[in-house]
Order: sequence, then C-alpha cells, then structure tokens
Amino acid sequence: MTKANIHRRSVLALAAVACAPAVWSQTSGTLAQIKLRGSLRVGVTQAPPWFTKDPKSGEWAGGVGVSLGKAMGADLGVKFEPVEVTWGTAIAALQGNKIDMMSMMDATPERAEAVDFPKTPLLYYSLAVLARDDLPVKAWADLNQPSVRIAVPQASSMDKFLSENVAKASISRFPGNAEAIAAFQAGRADAVCLFHPPLLAARQKLGAGKIVVPTPAQSQASSVAVRKDADKSFVEWVDKEVGKFYTSGQTQKWYEEFLVGFGLDPKASPPVMKEMLKS
Repeated sequence: MTKANIHRRSVLALAAVACAPAVWSQTSGTLAQIKLRGSLRVGVTQAPPWFTKDPKSGEWAGGVGVSLGKAMGADLGVKFEPVEVTWGTAIAALQGNKIDMMSMMDATPERAEAVDFPKTPLLYYSLAVLARDDLPVKAWADLNQPSVRIAVPQASSMDKFLSENVAKASISRFPGNAEAIAAFQAGRADAVCLFHPPLLAARQKLGAGKIVVPTPAQSQASSVAVRKDADKSFVEWVDKEVGKFYTSGQTQKWYEEFLVGFGLDPKASPPVMKEMLKS
C-alpha cells in the first residue's frame, strides 16, 4: 500500500469519526438527540401569556410556555433553546427536526396524525373574543353573519372552530396572535378570536374592547406537541413532566405570575386548571 493510499484512508477514517455523532443524532430518538445536543429546542411565538419576548433584550423572557421549557430543560440538565415559529409552521418545524416541542398546541385528531402528544393535558382554557364595545355579542350565533369581521391566527384551533361554526362571518386569518390583535386595534376587524388568557393581556394593553366568552362556552384542554418518533421515551417523559407541573399547581402559578407581571389580578381571571374552573 502506498503512502498516498494510507494517508487517504486515514483522512476518510477521521472524517467518519467526526461525522458519527451527527449521523447518530439524526437516527436516534428525540430524547437522545436533546441530551447529545445539550439543548431543548422549544418553539416560541409572540403570544402572551404563553410566550413573550423582551423588546429591549430580544430574549424570550416570560410566559407559561417559556417557564415550562426552562423547567424541563433544567430537569434534563440541558439549556433552554427558544426557536421562533408561528402557530401555522410549528407542526412543520417539528417534522423537520427544527424544534423538539411546542406548547399550547391542542391535541386535535388532525394534528395527532402528524405529531405526538402526551396523554396528560398541559392546562385548560375557554374560547373567547375581544370585541368592539358596541358590538352586540353573547352567543356565537351573534357573530355568524357577513357584516361581522373576525380576526384569527391562521391554522390554529380557533381558526378551525370559526370555520366550522361561524362560517358566515368575514374571517381574516393572520400568521399569529399579535397580527390578529393588531388588525382589531387598527379597526380592520370587529373582533379577534383567541382563547381567553391571551385576550386578557391584549385588553390590558389596548385599553379598549370587551372580552366575551360566547355561548355555548367552548372550554378545552391544551397540550404539548412533539415529533413522531418510534422511540416513545421523549413523549413519555414529557407526559410525566406536564403531569408533575399541573398536579403540583406550578402551571397555574406560572400563569398567575405572568398576570401579576402584566398588571392583571389573577383572582379576576379564569384559572387554567380544570378543577378550579369547576369550583
């Protein structure tokens, strides 16, 4: 064997060793990838009280989803790595291995075909609207007319509900919560449809409009979406983590901490625990 061939084989061997971790990380389960990478990649989008970015530092500093991601990262002994997405692109980001989890994704049958969800719900909330003060609305039927303009985040569970139950209304779809709220603020929509907690923050910021939970009330659980994986160790671990934080009251505490920081009274706001909603 010539010296040139020996050198060539040595280079190829070193290259194979260098590439091995990357190849292994792509073929192994999500939990193993996270530990190897040293970070938990959490999907985030500007949607208080779930995710909020500090406008000065640019850091994702608050919200239930941020607090949950940081706590889960700490439990795994890895860093919290926020990755900005939209509600409409989160599923694709999971499938493309750009993020490891996305909080506040409702476990609909359609989504369950594309991603996995833990068995334990993350929290509970009710569908609501922030409407013009002079817009008469008590029931969903009041909104179901062509003259009513409703803003909603595209490809969200709110969008799905409106499309199925308020289809006669003029529905405008936006990339995320912030854009939908901005349309309402600018007078391009008569109401914005979201789940109740984000509307509390929006109403506080805008100083106008009324929050209504139209009848019949639509209360449901939200969850955490993760990538489909033959190795179920990550989704099973997420299930235990979500259950631990919920039953201990920590999830409700994170929610209340955000409300207080935003200048809202937690006692005047619907809780995110089903047991408290019934009381």
